Amino acid sequence: MTTFLLAVHVIAAIVAVGPVTVAASMFPPAARRALGAPDDADARTTARLLHRVCRVYAVVGVAVPVFGFGTANAMGVLGDTWLIVSIVLTALAAGVLALLVLPRQSAVLDALGGTVATEGPGGGMPVDGRAATVRLAMSTGIFNLLWATVTVLMIARPGSTTGV
Repeated sequence: MTTFLLAVHVIAAIVAVGPVTVAASMFPPAARRALGAPDDADARTTARLLHRVCRVYAVVGVAVPVFGFGTANAMGVLGDTWLIVSIVLTALAAGVLALLVLPRQSAVLDALGGTVATEGPGGGMPVDGRAATVRLAMSTGIFNLLWATVTVLMIARPGSTTGV
């Protein structure tokens, strides 16, 4: 059963988290192109598609920690430090995605649609295309760095007996 849970956990991570990290990274430059050429429908469509990929796969990505907890329980490592650190970093990554990346993408898309968008809790600040995409790229980079760190911890597992 452990092998099955681990396989599903790894496949879910590849299938769900991979597309989010790629689409989120591609969104800021695509949005800059769309903001720079308001008449370019293809650029707007690309930005909307990338945002949709991020939203949909973020929901699918919930399977990663669900199967991760099942795998950790089956392996008897729920109390190991490397796993606890990974759980905290995963929660931080999810928070960055849900509270920074997706809302900022939505704000940029609102600006592309011609409506006045606001950004951040409480709003009140119109979206400045360049500044918004730079902040978005930074948030996306933090999200990706957190996931990369979790991946390294999952492979190296400090204190494990795998010889790594």
